[in-house]
Amino acid sequence: MIEPPQPPSIRGEPSNRPDHTLPPGLGLGSIARSLFSSALTDCSVERAVSRSLEILDPPGGERTLLLGHPGSQRLRVGLGMIRQVRVVAAGKAAGPMLTSVLAQLRFPAALDVQGILIAPAPPATLPPGFPFFAGGHPLPNAASFAAARAVLAMLQGIPSPTSSFADTLCLFLLSGGASAMMELPLDPAISLEDTLAFHRALVHSGASITEINCVRKHFSAVKGGRLGLLSRRAAAISLFVSDVPAGHLDALGSGPTLPDTTTVEQCRQILNRHHLLDRFPAAVRQFFLSGALVETPKPAAMNMHALTLLESGDLAQAALHLAAQMGFHAVADNACDDWEVRDAADYLLSRLYELRRSHPRVCLVSAGEITVASADSRLLSEGSGGRNQHFALYAATRLDPLGPYVAVLSAGSDGIDGNSARAGAVVDQNSLRDPEVRAAAQQALETFRSSPFLDSLGATLTTGPTGNNLRDLRILLST
Repeated sequence: MIEPPQPPSIRGEPSNRPDHTLPPGLGLGSIARSLFSSALTDCSVERAVSRSLEILDPPGGERTLLLGHPGSQRLRVGLGMIRQVRVVAAGKAAGPMLTSVLAQLRFPAALDVQGILIAPAPPATLPPGFPFFAGGHPLPNAASFAAARAVLAMLQGIPSPTSSFADTLCLFLLSGGASAMMELPLDPAISLEDTLAFHRALVHSGASITEINCVRKHFSAVKGGRLGLLSRRAAAISLFVSDVPAGHLDALGSGPTLPDTTTVEQCRQILNRHHLLDRFPAAVRQFFLSGALVETPKPAAMNMHALTLLESGDLAQAALHLAAQMGFHAVADNACDDWEVRDAADYLLSRLYELRRSHPRVCLVSAGEITVASADSRLLSEGSGGRNQHFALYAATRLDPLGPYVAVLSAGSDGIDGNSARAGAVVDQNSLRDPEVRAAAQQALETFRSSPFLDSLGATLTTGPTGNNLRDLRILLST
């Protein structure tokens, strides 16, 4: 059983970290790479699970699961009545989350433990009873549909408790990417092809991400709290590796396990405001005009407990801590979250130079995501690179070769930047010192081909898929 009820979200504190000193002989670009790599290591899923989940198994006492940092008010889950465990792991970090959680909880062999893994790739070893689905991203695929059906069947099979306490423990391990990797229309008559057209129309509608999420939640059989509602007969817990802004957890994967506060009426207003119905396939349009469009589950309908294991702020704080130990005046500024690339770069460089006037060694860290806009969407789709490389290259064009020594890093914590195989890039004021190179950089920006150009400079950053997803990190250094 779970006792006592706690607030719906519990955040852990960062772990104690070893001291670091400035590596001798490293340029600022190398230091920026080191900070990014070290921050990723500090914010690994494995470490987050280890410091946020603990099993108490006293002799003669009830086996108990503790969730949350030891210094916080921890959620206690009594496991004495639990007879079976059901796990749904979905998203870019789902593989490491599943592996780490199962290793940390050490369920007894006699316990019936089953689940479903929905991720870009399977882990090296997958426990028996855990089928794997390679869900699509950024758009759903056939495996996304199959995964959603498997999850619904598993949750619908949870039996009613045999006493006043739940005898099933249901764990949801959710991270960014889950919205596309696990999808199924509420109307079974809507095909995968129509669903893809629906998703594309939403993304290109000009609607905000909040508005898009509202429509997605009302369209889907697994979003907007519908999985949380299905697990109400169990002791249900959601664990998050979040790629959404703080305070907006119901946007992570379009909120499959959390109650939804948006309404059908709001959904209809969004559809009308952005003239979306005419852009949808006929089957999707008919769904939104029919009585099948029903309210999503609200807070009173479920009792879901949630723990955020990691979020983008943890990545920024890890980089700040390391930079301070290296002797930098370290500052975080996330004000440009969701800004257009050029506005974000100009703002952060201006802030860096402002700090540089008062401090000889400055590290400015900015977490979150920025956007790349173009009047010609074809250029974006045919280009090579993503928002991080575009940011770094644009920033390089704004650096003065004769000014203070500056290096700029921008990278995705998932190791993927747009349609490239790079995580991001690192530039400094010498990257475009040659006038011909600077002119070529402008051409690369205009054609959105930042990745091959930065590759030619040796400026790209490659990590491979990290098994994590904490949005993007920008590190600006100056001495």
